[in-house]
Amino acid sequence: MSNLKVMYEDNHIIVIQKPPNIPSQADKTKDIDMLTLIKKYIKEKYNKQSEVYLGLVHRLDRPVGGVMVFAKTSKAAARLSEQVRNKSFKKSYLSIVDGKMEKSRDVLEDYLEKNERTNLSKVVSSKNKNAKKAQLDYQVIKYDEKINLSVLKINLHTGRHHQIRVQFSSRGHSIYADQKYGTRGRGKQIALWAYSLTIFHPTTKEEMTFYSIPEKIGSWKILEDVQINDKNFIK
Repeated sequence: MSNLKVMYEDNHIIVIQKPPNIPSQADKTKDIDMLTLIKKYIKEKYNKQSEVYLGLVHRLDRPVGGVMVFAKTSKAAARLSEQVRNKSFKKSYLSIVDGKMEKSRDVLEDYLEKNERTNLSKVVSSKNKNAKKAQLDYQVIKYDEKINLSVLKINLHTGRHHQIRVQFSSRGHSIYADQKYGTRGRGKQIALWAYSLTIFHPTTKEEMTFYSIPEKIGSWKILEDVQINDKNFIK
């Protein structure tokens, strides 16, 4: 991918902006994936003759675009994975959801179960033996009354399968153009974007935050009159 958008790179990590509709890693479709694309980029850029190591630390759903970090060494991969486990690895999203939220900001907590056969998740009772706790908080940054859509900034507290999509759809606020859980925007690009990523550098321990904003086209035209910067948002 000659137009791979590299946001940051050093000897330990590489941060990129993932385009929508490309898998984070190889799957049964055998379509080109980000892991393969970045390995190719590194191999060509540094003229590497041997196999390129690249660690997948986290994933984005295939239709979702935005910021991702990959590890260029096994030590970096281990240290970033530990940040995921201890929740110092922080991810925020922008999303457009159906309807007007009852609260301008709130914390959503549910228990989710994934169906491995259908690759779908649903809200279940906490007593379900396969239930996993899911928590996030959101803030409304715009509501468009004419089209009855809300723009949200979402902070993930847990990283469950399809978590954002399931938690909002279960409350009647499905993500616009979500083909699996949504009701509006069929055939369009899902309005969910990985907006920011905060990590501690695996060797320097420096706290680093990277931002990625979707182009204000298609569904994201709703952002045209919104000044997107982190001062808009709760931490």
